[in-house]
Amino acid sequence: MTALLQLSLIGIGTGNPDHVTGQAVKAINTADLILLPLKGEDKADLAGLRRAICNAALTNPATRIVPFDLPQRDPATPDYVDRVNDWHDAIAAVWADHIHAHLAAGGGANVALLVWGDPSLYDSTLRIAERVGRSLPMTVQVIPGITAIQMLCAAHAIPLNDLAAPVVITTGRRLRGHGWPQDADTVVVMLDAGGAFSTLDPAGTEIWWGAYVGMAEQILDHGPLASAGPRIVATRAKARADHGWIMDIYLMRRQGVAPQPS
Repeated sequence: MTALLQLSLIGIGTGNPDHVTGQAVKAINTADLILLPLKGEDKADLAGLRRAICNAALTNPATRIVPFDLPQRDPATPDYVDRVNDWHDAIAAVWADHIHAHLAAGGGANVALLVWGDPSLYDSTLRIAERVGRSLPMTVQVIPGITAIQMLCAAHAIPLNDLAAPVVITTGRRLRGHGWPQDADTVVVMLDAGGAFSTLDPAGTEIWWGAYVGMAEQILDHGPLASAGPRIVATRAKARADHGWIMDIYLMRRQGVAPQPS
């Protein structure tokens, strides 16, 4: 390899081509190779959305788009962190194989991946890139994207935080395992397999929920957790069955949690 590889991780928002930034469009058009992950038949729509964004943004005829099958997590690995780390190792190996093949065929040294939302927020693309960089000299360029948190707040027309109050961003797994985060009056939950809020005492808690936020399929619900929670669980199950996949997120506020003195 005569030129240092540049790997561009391009945040593309939540699936709406209108939310792709001008900086992202430029990065897409300067890429020699765009790697397009395929996650199986149930998530074919996700690959289709990435391709639609490329079709809308791409004006450079020399840019190649190469799909690849994303490795699956091994369910036989009992520990969650070990299972995810092994999965990331496998993904990094697939990226490296495609990049080496591209460069060996005389391709240019600017490779890009399109990342849902923003690469910094509950996304492992940067961690996978670090693995690739251990054996393949490269620089990493990050193009920020609109996050699902921004889209959720915009869709419900609410601020992310209360006045002078903290916000905790966490996962459904941690909410189930550890309950409401200490000293937080606002909690944003991502990567919930479904209904982690059902494990909480709903008293005094309000929820703002959204699925496919920012997309044509967007579904929203809001209300006291006691009444809105069961409704959201049912709506989510139906949407997942209808589409074969779901991406959702929610924000909850609890009354009576005062910010700690500084």
